[in-house]
Amino acid sequence: MNNRRKFITQLAAGSLAAPTVLRAAQNDSPSIRVLETKAISQEPQYYNGWPTVARRKNGELVVVWSGGRESHVCPFGQVEMMISRDEGRNWSWPRVLLDTDIDDRDSGVLETSKGTLLVTTFTSLAYESILQGAIKDQTWPPERLAAWLAVDDRLTVDERKSELGQWMIRSEDGGRTWSTRYRCIVNSPHGPIQLRGGDLLYAGKALWTGAGRVGCCRSTDDGKTWEWLATLPTRKGDEAERYHELHAVETRSGKLIIHIRNENSTNANETLQSESTDVGKTWSVPHTIGVWGLPSHLLRLRDDRLLMTYGYRRPPFGNQARISSDEGDSWSAPLVISDDGAGGDLGYPSTVELAHGELLTVWYENPGGSAKAVLRQARWQLGR
Repeated sequence: MNNRRKFITQLAAGSLAAPTVLRAAQNDSPSIRVLETKAISQEPQYYNGWPTVARRKNGELVVVWSGGRESHVCPFGQVEMMISRDEGRNWSWPRVLLDTDIDDRDSGVLETSKGTLLVTTFTSLAYESILQGAIKDQTWPPERLAAWLAVDDRLTVDERKSELGQWMIRSEDGGRTWSTRYRCIVNSPHGPIQLRGGDLLYAGKALWTGAGRVGCCRSTDDGKTWEWLATLPTRKGDEAERYHELHAVETRSGKLIIHIRNENSTNANETLQSESTDVGKTWSVPHTIGVWGLPSHLLRLRDDRLLMTYGYRRPPFGNQARISSDEGDSWSAPLVISDDGAGGDLGYPSTVELAHGELLTVWYENPGGSAKAVLRQARWQLGR
């Protein structure tokens, strides 16, 4: 797990928004009924990681992820996609959307109000230290070492560094054809969200630009271009470089909420929360919501309650959800979506609401006994 964090270590500046005081968790916690859990990835020879699922206006489900991988950190990652036209009962064969000369990692997806599909990812050279260690130790099988070297040798050192970035691709025909990749300002695992006013909001982190900012940017042209909107303030005693993997949601009243993966010593491995009441121009100081687990995906349900789903990387390993009925002022007790994981190499769940009120959550998981992680999904229901 530490390899993943080594290449996300930048600084972020602060602003002067006031903190929000969190009320106690709600007592009327809803119940959960898990109807079905199953693996949906179709190529067991590969490691599949960090998916996002979205539901289109026409009812199709789209899931994107980093596939074609050998392991959690390797040079082979590529962005892949599957489609379901029957609410997740069956999925199409994977299709590669983007495969650059270095590792393509976390992938997010959004359908905008104009019907455009936006897919996000970022590129990484974290595999280089592993490769150098393998060369030094000479403990790998020759064919494995040769494959890693062959990928690495496609580019010069400077060319590989120029490939680092936060990337986006777009499709205006339902995913049949895609644009060339273009750079965006930040990255986060699940990508941007649509605001009711028409703009798009992307909460995330600037990984490779040197600025190291943590905050949000905005698009007013359906995701074609992006501009910096606001930097999140830093909680006293925290280092902004230890804020990771943000996701946002807009509430019924128009308040915006961002969840943050926190790796500072205070509330370590908890989800922190920040709010904005001026369409993202200023944000409250991040604060704890009492939830151990990460990273969080946020969804506004049809009844206007908020749902957060997140990975739970300690026994019992799995994925959990919580509900807020007061626009994020408090969150329910945990609802267990899955608890049968073999270890901590799992999570990054995202959730959509299906036609008849059921929910579908997709995540990745290393099942144990194998180095190859799979995509899993759960179909479930909420009770009051």
